Amino acid sequence: MARVVVDAGVCGFRTTIRTSSDDGQTVTVRVESDCPNLARLVEVPLEVDAYSECLVGFGESPLFTMLQNHCKHPGCPVYSGIIKGIEVSAGLALPKDASITVSPEDD
Repeated sequence: MARVVVDAGVCGFRTTIRTSSDDGQTVTVRVESDCPNLARLVEVPLEVDAYSECLVGFGESPLFTMLQNHCKHPGCPVYSGIIKGIEVSAGLALPKDASITVSPEDD
């Protein structure tokens, strides 16, 4: 199991992603979000194949295609958070925090 919390930034929305797998390949993904664009995504748990999601080129996963219908902002870090959770639950990665730090450039 993995729990990933995404604070998306200036929008102020917080998303919690919970992933689990019994067999190391099929991963159940549950999403809770304050974001109105992701509201439909949270209605039911998703069952995904970890290899079809994590071992393909960027933008080629079925989950990415589905998320495009829910989140129109390409800078949203929720997709990356979901993939990280899937990787951990499938044993494809160790649980380790990732971060994006944004600040104005000093002249």
